[in-house]
Amino acid sequence: MQLVVGRIGRPHGVRGEVTVEVRTDDPDSRFAPGTTLATEPASAGPVTVERSRWHKDILLLTIEGVADRDAAEALRGTLLVVDSADLPPLADPDEFHDHELIGLTVVTTGGERVGEVADVLHHGQDLLVVNRPSRDDAYIPFVKALVPEIDLGKGILVVDPPPGLLDTEAE
Repeated sequence: MQLVVGRIGRPHGVRGEVTVEVRTDDPDSRFAPGTTLATEPASAGPVTVERSRWHKDILLLTIEGVADRDAAEALRGTLLVVDSADLPPLADPDEFHDHELIGLTVVTTGGERVGEVADVLHHGQDLLVVNRPSRDDAYIPFVKALVPEIDLGKGILVVDPPPGLLDTEAE
């Protein structure tokens, strides 16, 4: 499975440097000089990082072979991806990579099937997006009190929702 670790943004300056919207927890090693990354679309890459630096909390990359603003502009919107098999396992048993959660079957502590994890959003608080058959998606805060159990081996994520969290208005 391909995982997005960044998205190339606008050019920075006239020498081919690009801004990157970072989508990884470890940008300093993920975008280290000499690192080669696959791209989506594949026709845009792969790309090799020549230089990386931070400027006012924005990651700037110099990519091998991209020497001017026009070449940098041509890469705008390109996704930088890695294979999930290349990610090291997390040391904390209560932490998970997003791709490990997506696709898990969601059930309540009472055994009622809720749906399937479709996405994980990171907006101040992590939210699980649960796709439910014949209903709107549910958004469940990814905290231990509401998600007491995850069994990757069985493909199950157990939720203990407070009253009203999984309710929807008239369908």
